[in-house]
Amino acid sequence: MKVLAAMSGGVDSAVAAARAVEAGHEVVGVHLALSRMPGTLRTGSRGCCTIEDSMDAQRAANKLGIPYYVWDFSERFKEEVVDDFVAEYAAGRTPNPCMRCNERIKFAALLEKALALGFDAVCTGHYATILTGDSGELELHRSNAYAKDQSYVLGVLTAEQLKHAYFPIGASASKDEIRAEAAARGLAVAAKPDSYDICFIPEGDTRDWLGEHLELHPGNIVDTEGNVLGTHDGAEAYTVGQRKGLNLGRPAPDGKPRYVLSIRPKTSEVVVGSHAALAVVELAGSRFSWCGAPQANAHEWFDAEVQVRAHADPVSCRTAVVDGEWLVQLDAPLMGVAPGQTAVVYLGTRVLGQFTIDRTVSASAVPSEETDVTVAC
Repeated sequence: MKVLAAMSGGVDSAVAAARAVEAGHEVVGVHLALSRMPGTLRTGSRGCCTIEDSMDAQRAANKLGIPYYVWDFSERFKEEVVDDFVAEYAAGRTPNPCMRCNERIKFAALLEKALALGFDAVCTGHYATILTGDSGELELHRSNAYAKDQSYVLGVLTAEQLKHAYFPIGASASKDEIRAEAAARGLAVAAKPDSYDICFIPEGDTRDWLGEHLELHPGNIVDTEGNVLGTHDGAEAYTVGQRKGLNLGRPAPDGKPRYVLSIRPKTSEVVVGSHAALAVVELAGSRFSWCGAPQANAHEWFDAEVQVRAHADPVSCRTAVVDGEWLVQLDAPLMGVAPGQTAVVYLGTRVLGQFTIDRTVSASAVPSEETDVTVAC
């Protein structure tokens, strides 16, 4: 099999490429240049698109004896991921750029180019497993390394993309195992720190970054009764569940912290309230996709689990597709879920599909986010 190994410069992708070579595949390494102005050096563990990362990837490829290239995807990354991130915040939503990157760059733009060049599969260092189901269709499952499981951010993959995805380390028991293997293979990235945070915001300050990339509209911070509690510099830079940075002049009547409950872009209002008011019992979204074969009788309610953050625990639920919306009714409330986040639905360890959350229903049965956030078609 002819395999294109996406090499980020980290230990996971290096070991994945090594295992692909060891399996007898014809492997070519490629590093994606996603930033138009990449930093020379990393800032600790932040980011994954620096010149240093590119050099680390090249050293790994040289050690493995495989061809290595750098492909410039910066323009498409800006349009499909960065601009989308800015637009979502401007609309009062909280996006997940890693989902968009996997959906539109690594398994769309990269895979399209790989197939056009005659490759059979794109190999990455994701912790997830592809299995063949009873019906003969490919299924995406959680990794055995549950603490490192990345099936959530791969929930956007389609059945066709699964046919050309290759995750050689997906069934590995732990990250320590991968680091030990990298060291044994003589790969210099064996002890390299993991990257985290948003790669195009290397300093980690999302609010400050947004202030430089979109027009912020000052307004009032209000409680659920509409009483003005303070002001802010821009509603666009807030997200549901946020506690810090509210700078309210007086404490709540009960003396407890207040949290962002919703954002109203049309009036530039940020609504705050108690932690308990963050609880939601229903999620819904019309922008959804199946990961592999669609669920049979998806229009009928069935039991499943849902995950709304990359490192969150799944929550049991009832779910169905009704009138063009994927609905999830939670068995236990979730806290601080924001429109724009991605809900990934699981059947056991299998990823069934995903949807972008358009609206939520609070535990008090008041769909506040539905009225506060307007979803663009």
